[in-house]
Amino acid sequence: MDIAEVAKRAGVPASTLRFYEKRGLIASVGRQGMRRRFAPAVLDQLALIALGQAAGLSLDEISAMLSPNGGPVIDRQLLAAKADEIDKTISQLRAVSRGLRHAVACPAPSHAECPTFRRLLKAAASGALDSRRHSKEIKRTVK
Repeated sequence: MDIAEVAKRAGVPASTLRFYEKRGLIASVGRQGMRRRFAPAVLDQLALIALGQAAGLSLDEISAMLSPNGGPVIDRQLLAAKADEIDKTISQLRAVSRGLRHAVACPAPSHAECPTFRRLLKAAASGALDSRRHSKEIKRTVK
């Protein structure tokens, strides 16, 4: 497949394919005129790259998990750590969402008078929403 077809099928610009090739994430199999050509397996490689990026992996981390033939060489520890990080982010976002929903439905005459909202503001100001330990406290605050 030429670079234009790969770009279209993978949904990425040709410039991204050239960048990935320069970084060693994918490899062309040659050229036809001025256009790079790729084996059909490049689409699976690009899907692995997209999956890794969606999980928040860096291109270096993704590159380390691609064998020279383009197949996956999974670093299970790295994936477990990334899954833990994602779970932590989800937990923090849920706590923030609950706080916002409480603010919307709070029966207090003013949010400044709402103890739950005040605790949420205090936690946000102290950076507590950025740590797992404090995120649990926020969850308890806005239940």
